[in-house]
Amino acid sequence: MTTTNLGMPTRVRLTPAPPEGALIDSPPFPQAAIRELGKDTQRANLRHATHTIRTKRQRVVAELDHWQDLRSAGEAVKNRVARHLDTWLVQLEENLTRAGSTVHWARDAEEANRIIIDLIRATGSDEVVKVKSMATQEIDLNEALEEAGIAAWETDLAELIVQLGHDRPSHILVPAIHRNRTEVRDIFLEEMGRYGTPPPEGLDDDPGRLANAARTHLRDKFLRARVAVSGANFAVAETGSLVVVESEGNGRMCLTLPQTLISVVGIEKVVPTFADLEVFLQLLPRSSTAERMNPYTTIWTGPTPGDGPQDVHVVLVDNGRTRALADPSGRAALRCIRCSACLNICPVFEKVGGHAYGSVYPGPIGAILNPQLRGVQSAVDRSLPFASTLCGACDDVCPVKIPISDILVQQRHRIVEAKKAEAGRKPHLEPVLMKGGGWLMGDARRLALMQRAANVFGLVGGRAIGRIGNWPVPGLSRWLRARNVPMPPTASFRAQFDKTSDKTRGGQR
Repeated sequence: MTTTNLGMPTRVRLTPAPPEGALIDSPPFPQAAIRELGKDTQRANLRHATHTIRTKRQRVVAELDHWQDLRSAGEAVKNRVARHLDTWLVQLEENLTRAGSTVHWARDAEEANRIIIDLIRATGSDEVVKVKSMATQEIDLNEALEEAGIAAWETDLAELIVQLGHDRPSHILVPAIHRNRTEVRDIFLEEMGRYGTPPPEGLDDDPGRLANAARTHLRDKFLRARVAVSGANFAVAETGSLVVVESEGNGRMCLTLPQTLISVVGIEKVVPTFADLEVFLQLLPRSSTAERMNPYTTIWTGPTPGDGPQDVHVVLVDNGRTRALADPSGRAALRCIRCSACLNICPVFEKVGGHAYGSVYPGPIGAILNPQLRGVQSAVDRSLPFASTLCGACDDVCPVKIPISDILVQQRHRIVEAKKAEAGRKPHLEPVLMKGGGWLMGDARRLALMQRAANVFGLVGGRAIGRIGNWPVPGLSRWLRARNVPMPPTASFRAQFDKTSDKTRGGQR
């Protein structure tokens, strides 16, 4: 304990503090995107990383003649899970219990955190090592443990960088994708010694030396930890097995060395049979890390006497998933296997990064998943379905064929309708503009007249101004603020087509 200037005691943090404020209180996407676009180094890091990953992915996917069949199989398995989720969860609980694991059910983040804190306190431990887990980030477990006086240490290299950097993850697969290796070196030199083994003197930004510094720093934490917390990529109902796939080996250390293992699993992660893993263990590594197979696959079915954790707990978390399941048009989002392929291909994510989305789930999948898990009461969640160009690239790369762009359109419609209902009789400019656009396009003559007017505007404005900037246009200022809008063309497609057709007909004569 330390004291403040007022003499009141305040607790000293055990782990590095993340940025202040809750993610749900983040500004809406248009405002956050403007903030992130101003970070030139981050934009360069994102472009390099996303292009590298997706180029490698294209190469390893092209090696499989039956890739589309694998995608269809993954889609079918996940649809089967959604149709009978209650049945598979009951079977999973029975087989987890039969194998010696203790199963806990959590309706929401608060209940899940309370269960996990009680389990850790029962061991007498005041720290845990963690396997990279989106579910624990979703429930903000690290901060809940910090408040309870328990230190949670991230052991994934990228998660460690984020934690030591007092930062938040910006990518599902590569949480520190917004950092370059020089920034990583500076973080290690500044922070590592405060929370354990310091980096070697003269540490440079060579990737191998950075990895060795992290390995040395984490070794002591691995060897002394009595409790580990993990997620799970898959939970097999048929056998009561949990599966974690990873690339570094830190997960294997967490899953085998401590005496107590607590696994936090979203209820949608269940798969019916062990044979189903054959499909997903081909889809996931190629779509995520662009590897033919992941270096480490750890599967455990309860405790084994004398080998590995002897006290195994599984916390099955809902936290909005049943609400998403109840939505016939949106439940396909629950098929997500957290590969991040949609992030790496998305032109919007590439420019703004994950911090603009106000959630641990960024990018296209976050734009459809967050509003379903959290609702659309907050301004940030209402803005997410509009954080897309609707180009459809995410649909093409999704390994389980989630129709992301279709769900985005459906959610946009619902949010617009909700805004209408809230506004009551108060006029709203957007519907008026849409009706005006419908009237304009309903008659070819009106459309042609507007096109000619736009061409004149483009000709005059293009010479005088160049682009449409952040003009104070009533009702459009907020829209223009987030977009770099070009001037209308000096000639419409219709005019150019007629001109070309006239020349062709003239030549034929």
